Amino acid sequence: MAQHQTIRRNTPRSGAEIPDKLYFRIGEVSRLCDIPAYVLRFWESEFPQLKPHKGGTGQRLYRRRDVETVLHIKSLLYEEGYTIPGARQVIKTEQRQKAPQLALEIEMEGAAGSTRQLRKLQKEMRDLLAHLTRPPARPAVQSIRSSRSSTRSSTQELFTPKPEL
Repeated sequence: MAQHQTIRRNTPRSGAEIPDKLYFRIGEVSRLCDIPAYVLRFWESEFPQLKPHKGGTGQRLYRRRDVETVLHIKSLLYEEGYTIPGARQVIKTEQRQKAPQLALEIEMEGAAGSTRQLRKLQKEMRDLLAHLTRPPARPAVQSIRSSRSSTRSSTQELFTPKPEL
């Protein structure tokens, strides 16, 4: 098996090193984080942010992001003294604060392209509005009522007995 490089975790809270690979099995995460596997399984049910992928055999496959989340949860519970509901609330609040910043960065990066797209969309919407507000064209066919009434009169002429002369 190939050796994997280790990468230091960015947060100073933990000195744990996470190997540079795509997926980790629950036993590896257990050893890396120094937490029993049954605790990891329990945390999966308590923290919606912790959702490891399950492979074809049903074995949990944690990504790097999941391992970092486990280390963060461990820090909140064991080092900072939060309860499970308190830690869940802290993580939820952190995620809410990160989302608008990420959206703003994306918005700033693609502002020029987005402006062009918005103008194109506005033009299409104006064209559609103009098309919808235009009065309908006159129908090439007569309306049903007028054709029925003319048909009745011609039918009545055929079947109405004519006075004999």
